Amino acid sequence: MLSVNELEDALIDLAFAEDIGDGDHTTLCCIPEDAMGKSHLLIKEDGILAGVDMARKVFNRFDPTMQMEVFIEDGAHVKKGDIAFVVSGKVRSLLQTERLMLNIMQRMSGIATMTNKYVKLIEGTGAHVLDTRKTTPGMRILEKQAVKIGGGMNHRIGLFDMILLKDNHVDFAGGIDNAIDRCHQYLKDKGLDLKIEIEVRNLDELQQVLDKGGVTRIMLDNFTVPDTRKAVEIINHRYEVESSGGITFDTIRSYAEQGVDFISVGALTHSVKGLDMSFKAC
Repeated sequence: MLSVNELEDALIDLAFAEDIGDGDHTTLCCIPEDAMGKSHLLIKEDGILAGVDMARKVFNRFDPTMQMEVFIEDGAHVKKGDIAFVVSGKVRSLLQTERLMLNIMQRMSGIATMTNKYVKLIEGTGAHVLDTRKTTPGMRILEKQAVKIGGGMNHRIGLFDMILLKDNHVDFAGGIDNAIDRCHQYLKDKGLDLKIEIEVRNLDELQQVLDKGGVTRIMLDNFTVPDTRKAVEIINHRYEVESSGGITFDTIRSYAEQGVDFISVGALTHSVKGLDMSFKAC
């Protein structure tokens, strides 16, 4: 399995391959090879900055001679007009790394900003905001980093670091009891130590899980707020409780106030708007 650094390097290499191809002919034709210059990252919208560390990796991987002076780090609240960093080096390198760096930073900063808004909405409730696997292919590690920078928490990274029995798993396995039994047998056979979460669609399925046991967390999928309250009372702190499914900016506080431990929000990554910024010569 690839490490985080290896995944990031692979993403950068693929992104340069699809963008530059056999050469940035616009830059190569009009910028002398020995031309030197500086560019700064100009913030054009208020939000939470994320992706500074990745920007550094982008510049270094393309041209290790590029120099980056950082004024604002990841996680900081930024406002329109702020200068986050200045990069100096070959003008050709500045031009060829500009778009990839901006794509990453705008995406990550947009996610961090959105996450922070959700986190603030449920302050004081004891609940935590989680992300999901509804991420951009190839960019999951970066997007989940952005969620953490914005104050949220990561759910599982992928299919390998936690067992999550969704409705389809339960149905194909022949029911809740069979699904949980097979999980434990599999973990025993493979010598794995993974948390088990199970999704329930109604209070009847919840009771089946409670009768069976053997899980770490119960996900209440598309429950109403009143049913969420009932479920939390029935579970009575025996298991971690997560609310999921259709929870919005307008409803998240109501769910958090019912006593759940976690609330997963797919919108953090699947439909977020990038934070506006630009990379300009200075």
